[in-house]
Amino acid sequence: MAAALHLLLAEAARALAAYAAGRSLTEALAAGDPTHRAGSQAIAFAAVRAQGRCSALLQQMLAKRAPALVDALLRAALGQLLAGEAAHTVVSQAVQAARRLAPAQSGMVNAVLRRFGREREALLAQALQQAEARHEHPAWWVRRLQRDWPAQWPELLAASQLAPPFSLRVNRARGSAKAYRQRLLEAGLQARALGPLAPDGLVLEPPCPVAQLPGFDAGDVSVQDGAAQLAAPLLIDGAGSLSPLPPGARVLDACAAPGGKTAHLLERRPDLELLALDQDADRLRRVGDTLQRLGLQAGLRAADARQPAAWWDGRAFDAVLLDAPCSASGIARRHPDVRWLRRESDLAVLASTQAELLDALWPLLKPGGRLLYATCSLFAQEGCEQADAFTRRRPEARVHPVPGWTGHHLGLAENPQAPAAAAGAAFSVPSDGFFYALFVR
Repeated sequence: MAAALHLLLAEAARALAAYAAGRSLTEALAAGDPTHRAGSQAIAFAAVRAQGRCSALLQQMLAKRAPALVDALLRAALGQLLAGEAAHTVVSQAVQAARRLAPAQSGMVNAVLRRFGREREALLAQALQQAEARHEHPAWWVRRLQRDWPAQWPELLAASQLAPPFSLRVNRARGSAKAYRQRLLEAGLQARALGPLAPDGLVLEPPCPVAQLPGFDAGDVSVQDGAAQLAAPLLIDGAGSLSPLPPGARVLDACAAPGGKTAHLLERRPDLELLALDQDADRLRRVGDTLQRLGLQAGLRAADARQPAAWWDGRAFDAVLLDAPCSASGIARRHPDVRWLRRESDLAVLASTQAELLDALWPLLKPGGRLLYATCSLFAQEGCEQADAFTRRRPEARVHPVPGWTGHHLGLAENPQAPAAAAGAAFSVPSDGFFYALFVR
């Protein structure tokens, strides 16, 4: 890796500079050289996971902030040094990258990184006086977790610094998870069952590119986190005392993109009459691409779910899946930039949108119909508090708890007791943080 490290550092720096300007890190990386994508992503993610420490260190070592690309390169290099990579290699390769990006600043890059090497312990000790450097999360984020999860917040912060599990969902229309696991073994890949509540799920250890997964292009398997795999069975299989949806049931996936849950619904029940809705036409095309790969069919409509008059044909639905826009605080290990791009003021705006969606979609259900509200969030404002507020506004909405399924899933492999849920206890590996509430009309 050392021979090409300067190229990866340069690519990561370009992405980090775009991210610093407010762009999603995933989008910024996608705009770069695809031949360096995996390596540059690893470097960029490491830098963002260490953003609190990197910021505090650079404040100490520089009188003023460096130009955007140079600042980003320093963060990329510091992230590697903090991760334990060989200092002489990182420094020399970072200087080479600087000569490509900002030749006049290569001497400064060399001096800053060498100073960190000489004074590492003292500089880090000073940096860790800052709370954001200690926690590697914004202060408001930490306060929210402390309020919502007073016993679990340190574990949640630590978990968000880990690489996410590489979870697969086997297309049950084409074979069982057990049979696909054997195919993986024959291909030299190791996997284990995800857990009893996700019978279609496997965890690949270690991860590999999707192109190496047997039958991926043919639609035999998809990548989907374990917690996300609970949505389809919760909605259609009759969890708890509910009956399964009737044959040919009419189902709405109200915020469908990128289509993982849409596909899972149809894999389990190909007979469903399913409408996949999303406000973003470009993202909706990804749903269509996913369904095409898997050999599945659904109606696709680009529209705002909050405005049924613009898209609804007047025929009531048996079931609605509302995977609502949220802070994405539950997927911070998968998208480490989320914690820094999000602002605390965003939560009130998102909560308002979630409430508008719930209120707009609820009347579209048949009597006896069900609505599954989901967010990939750890925050109570987007989970249990949102669900409680909805039932106060809509007394006819009956909450249908399913222990271990509904409530908050914190994304921890062995999670302490949490309100209203065995949060994450179903999984033998960490999963994304999720919240589910099932309402019956």
